[in-house]
Amino acid sequence: MKQRGWLIVAGLGAVAIALALFTLPANKEQEFAGYMEADLVLVGSEQGGRVETLSVEEGDHVKEGDPVFTLESSEQEASVEAAKARVAQADAQLADAKAELQRPDEIRVLEAALNEAKAMLVVSTNNLERAKALYDKGWTTKAALDDAIAQHDRNEAAVAEAEKRIVAAKLPGRSDLIDAAAANADAARHALAEAEKNLAKRKVFSPAEGTVEEVYFRPGEVVNAGQAVIALLPPQNLKVRFFVPEPVRAKLETDQTVNVTCDGCPPGLKAKISFISRDAEFTPPVIFSREQREKLVFLVEARPEGEAGALTAGQPVTVTLAPGQQMVRR
Repeated sequence: MKQRGWLIVAGLGAVAIALALFTLPANKEQEFAGYMEADLVLVGSEQGGRVETLSVEEGDHVKEGDPVFTLESSEQEASVEAAKARVAQADAQLADAKAELQRPDEIRVLEAALNEAKAMLVVSTNNLERAKALYDKGWTTKAALDDAIAQHDRNEAAVAEAEKRIVAAKLPGRSDLIDAAAANADAARHALAEAEKNLAKRKVFSPAEGTVEEVYFRPGEVVNAGQAVIALLPPQNLKVRFFVPEPVRAKLETDQTVNVTCDGCPPGLKAKISFISRDAEFTPPVIFSREQREKLVFLVEARPEGEAGALTAGQPVTVTLAPGQQMVRR
């Protein structure tokens, strides 16, 4: 009978121990191992070539628009100069097509010839009038009158020809030639703009504010088009990654604040949950585990706030849920 009593007592004790082990108070903090991860911005050039200058080093803080690196650009500079020469040539051809067919000096020569022809016409007109008067009086022959008339007609024709030459000399080129020259000038300007654009691409500037995490190429090295020269970390691209069991996942929400601690870090670091995975996966690497994990876990990401933004990528951290945010195991 006494032995039976001891068995009952032992059974009650086992139940009490089980309840203590499998029921956690709702006000006890729960910790999860995690690590910092960064979405790096890889900065490269749209063109390939040899790195000529590097304006940043690892750890430097840059602002958006700050110079990062330049590529050797002698070939592109030569292309710009050649394009400028083609523009000047095309503009000259267009101006020539729109200009008078003869230069001003040549037109002045034609005008002088016209004045001479007019003067001769005046002389021949006077001679013709005298010849007519003499012929009417019978003092000259019909042949002399005919010669005076012929000379007057020649001089009159010479004046008309000189006037037409001046008019023709002042005419511009044909409309089709002008249109072709204008199109050629426009094409030359477009080619110049393209050459200047390609030259500008040899200088690369920071696309965002952040910290230079890594430099992949140094001056003198050759990079391909689109190949990253530096890795840039904008502050908003840093995040905390940790894994939680399914019961905890059910109680987490985006924009929820969690506490973050790490070795040597100041107290009071916080992050805000920005992503909760819908798909389960297996336990994360052992190097990030502090104790035996559940076999099935869910990824959670949180954006650091305040001083937590100074943490570095790859740094192990511990994420703590505040009281009332953790699971209650039953």
